[in-house]
Amino acid sequence: MDLGSIWSTIFNFDNYGELLQLVQNSIWAGAVLGLLGGLVGTFVMKRDLAFAVHGISELSFAGAAFALLIGADIIFGSLIGSVAAALLLGLMGVRARDKNSIIGVIMPFGLGLGILFLALYEGRAANKFGLLTGQIVSVDTVQLQALAGTAVVVMVALAAMWRPLTFASVDPELAEARGVPVRGLAIAFMVLLGISVALSIQIVGALLVLALLITPAAAALRVTSSPRLVVLLSVAFAVTATVGGILLALGSRIPISPYVTTLSFLIYVACRVIGTVRAKRGMSGRVAARLPEPASA
Repeated sequence: MDLGSIWSTIFNFDNYGELLQLVQNSIWAGAVLGLLGGLVGTFVMKRDLAFAVHGISELSFAGAAFALLIGADIIFGSLIGSVAAALLLGLMGVRARDKNSIIGVIMPFGLGLGILFLALYEGRAANKFGLLTGQIVSVDTVQLQALAGTAVVVMVALAAMWRPLTFASVDPELAEARGVPVRGLAIAFMVLLGISVALSIQIVGALLVLALLITPAAAALRVTSSPRLVVLLSVAFAVTATVGGILLALGSRIPISPYVTTLSFLIYVACRVIGTVRAKRGMSGRVAARLPEPASA
């Protein structure tokens, strides 16, 4: 099979304009989630919580699968699972040195529960698949408003604790000595992270939520050390990957998640190359500055 045949098998943009009109709310939802993911992701990287995101997503998946089984709202079930996992990790991980071990125990438990609930579900197979890998859903105005409203609440709460949370993330011992409520901030942020994970699952799926909450911020950190620029780039990268993934998947037979993850990965690779080139140039410049000037004749 040649490349042309593969392309025609995967993509079909014949009625793209008409389809685009049908998913306007989904595109806006993707942009909102990209903005939220880019903001939250910067603190995820600062606090070294990449593994925790994966653990939370597994219980969020279990909550969504249970809601699907009993006919309840999937987003509400996902929120319950995410917040429960976030609170558990926040309460146990703060005082326990083996935080990664706790997350490693929660992950298979949540995934196992989710698979059990999906096995018992007798509805459409597409609903099962969408929870894991994401899908372009027909987001109506009410759903979009609820999503945007929840995201705004999370962002306002994050903005309110931005300065002390940054201090506690960079140097928790000094922050605690200065009277910053490090433990309370850690638990509050874990709750915000849980909500963000639950909102993201409906677009990229439970298994690939890292592409929205981790990769954009990790890419931004490769090209700049400026805190403000890291946030701006993280948001820009997350929105680009999410909205770009929706636009590509709209004319394709493949689910949205491979496009979102591929775009995120390509952005990260490009940023890593740029960061490596800059580091080499900076090192060459420092070496050249230290070399003695040639003696004059």
